[in-house]
Amino acid sequence: MYPKVSIIIPFYNDPYIEQAIVSALGQTYPNIEIIVVDDGSTMHQEKIAPFLSRIHYLGKANGGTASALNYGIRMATGHYIVWLSSDDMLYPDKVERQLLFMLEHHSAISYTSFDEIDGYNNVIGRHKSIFLPNQAELVRAFMSYDPINGCTVMLKKELFAIIGYFNEALLYTQDYDLWIRTLLGRVHIHYLNVPLTMYRWHGEMGTKKHWPAILSEIEHIQAYYRDSLLNYVHQLGG
Repeated sequence: MYPKVSIIIPFYNDPYIEQAIVSALGQTYPNIEIIVVDDGSTMHQEKIAPFLSRIHYLGKANGGTASALNYGIRMATGHYIVWLSSDDMLYPDKVERQLLFMLEHHSAISYTSFDEIDGYNNVIGRHKSIFLPNQAELVRAFMSYDPINGCTVMLKKELFAIIGYFNEALLYTQDYDLWIRTLLGRVHIHYLNVPLTMYRWHGEMGTKKHWPAILSEIEHIQAYYRDSLLNYVHQLGG
């Protein structure tokens, strides 16, 4: 039996949403559901209309990426969750290869390498990830930066009952916070060194538009978790 995988796509006024949906629909793995969560958009909903018979389309008042993700996760019926930003894309074998990897390693959560693309889908960077050889090095990395691209992650839905959902008070760094809570919950995060996601750089991306606010949230998260992460590194012998 193929376990179901739910692909959650938060959407807010993003002109690339059509390409994200097409990449999700094009997965080689057969048992998936695609949930698009419209976070109060006022533009580009017409790009979703051709796919309504093949996706679950959920609308809500604007509340930010974390709230959209949490809503989609709660509505998901899959055993595994994938988060896809509406301006990114998945390679066709993303779900199949990553799920097989997780099943082979008895993994509750994993992340992968990724490629970078521009606004015209040209690949501008390959294998954009940092290999960290063990859990201690991964934990240490989180003390100074987030080494995980959130849209490369696949995790069991049941994990949210253990570590909690995305922190909706964080507008931009909800994934950084969640991965830290996962590690501090003593959950091993596995890494697959294969690029399975296309991460898009473009002029309207949130990382560019909101960098001062993002930096402020990063500093808050690092200060809040620093001692706990350091203690865990020492426990791991790092």
